[in-house]
Amino acid sequence: MPTLPDGRVFPPPHADERAMLEAWLDFQRETLALKCAGLTEAQLRTPAAEPSTMTLLGLLQHLAAVERQWFQRVFAALDVPELYGGRAAGGGFALDPERGYEEVLAVWRAETARSRELSAAAGSLDETGAIDGRVVDLSGSTTVSLRWILVHLNQEYARHNGHADLLRERIDGAVGF
Repeated sequence: MPTLPDGRVFPPPHADERAMLEAWLDFQRETLALKCAGLTEAQLRTPAAEPSTMTLLGLLQHLAAVERQWFQRVFAALDVPELYGGRAAGGGFALDPERGYEEVLAVWRAETARSRELSAAAGSLDETGAIDGRVVDLSGSTTVSLRWILVHLNQEYARHNGHADLLRERIDGAVGF
């Protein structure tokens, strides 16, 4: 597959459904990493614009928590704790002055690697995981398929990468896709 000048692998124009979903999710993941790369701790902690407190570091934490929630807790039904205090603590966005970028990046990389493992181990995109709460209310189902999770994670990253674009442009003027 072609590699962009920034090192990201561009998804294939033709592939089966699973390969396409996974390739685009990896592209979205690496786009987030790229948006955070090369910045200082202070820049990574710079909020968007009042009244928002969203930061690039907070986005990275949040998406690590999202990866764990959907692949480990929902799809694989693993009894693992929520990251960064979970939903009760703002979904991972809240920053801790003691937790720096290298630590957060390592956690996020570990979570994405585990997500890839769990996805690869599934025999089919139709395999399901149990859900509860608001997602049940919205979907009318108590389960979601791996296909649904991959599509959901793609949209979650794409939406937050839009935020990351604006944060990065505000910090140092860097733009790009």
